[in-house]
Amino acid sequence: MQTSFIKNYTINDIVDLLGDKPQKNSDLHIHLSKNNFDETPFIAPFRAGNYTFLLIVKGRFKVQLNLITQTLHASEMIIIKPQTVVQIIETSTDLEIIGVSFTLDFIFKILLNKNEFDGIDFLTANSYPKLKLDAEEQETSVLLSKLLAQNNDAETSDMPFRDEIIMHSFGLLLYHYGAIFKREHPNLDAHLSRQQEITLRFFKKLNNHFKNERSVKFYADSMFLTPGHLSKVLKEVSGKTAGQLIDDAVIMEAKLLLSNPLLSISQIANDLKFSDPSFFGKFFKKKTGLSPSKFKNRSK
Repeated sequence: MQTSFIKNYTINDIVDLLGDKPQKNSDLHIHLSKNNFDETPFIAPFRAGNYTFLLIVKGRFKVQLNLITQTLHASEMIIIKPQTVVQIIETSTDLEIIGVSFTLDFIFKILLNKNEFDGIDFLTANSYPKLKLDAEEQETSVLLSKLLAQNNDAETSDMPFRDEIIMHSFGLLLYHYGAIFKREHPNLDAHLSRQQEITLRFFKKLNNHFKNERSVKFYADSMFLTPGHLSKVLKEVSGKTAGQLIDDAVIMEAKLLLSNPLLSISQIANDLKFSDPSFFGKFFKKKTGLSPSKFKNRSK
């Protein structure tokens, strides 16, 4: 196999090839198929540019992942990781699948306010074990995937807390599969690259200190790295610099606090350690395009 001629497919490429419509989040796509695989659009091998949870609802799916052949049947799922060379070998005529594709950056959005990262180490396993789900586990997987698809549909009318529903639904699906992997493969050989390890360490520290520390130098010093190197690693892994991720954490917390009708803008500015409400207001508007008061009114 000549890997130099293998195309790298991003989520947008996969959306185009499948004939799906683009969804709300460009770094998340849910494909629900039903008896529409008379001919696969993926004729040649390709390199995955993102993660995919692939669940076989019905039928049979034969695929090579980095030259390792896997045959999946109904109620089985497998994770396709970035940089995996994928070649579809055979599909049954009655095939029904659910594919949830997402980027590493989307995972970090979910985990930004989480204290534990152990639940996602199954995503970094060197091997490609498949899971056999029981009826209840498959039902849960399908339900969560459809809930994600419904809320990530770009044509769905906006509703309050839509982004939060997407984030929490994805988080539930992530930990749902993670729990099954831990149960079925307790000794799974999970491996984090040096860059991923640095990124996860940064997010742990960010979760603990973002209210009081918004200096890149603080986080770099605590990790014995230079600010430039830390930002370079974070940019490579998550697509954002340390400064952008720190601002994201503050804005996410600010939005949550502004959604609480019992808290004033002054109280929120104080809780987030801004020198005064005016400075907080300028920061929030610069990052979101809305003043805190306008955002607060829209959240009612």
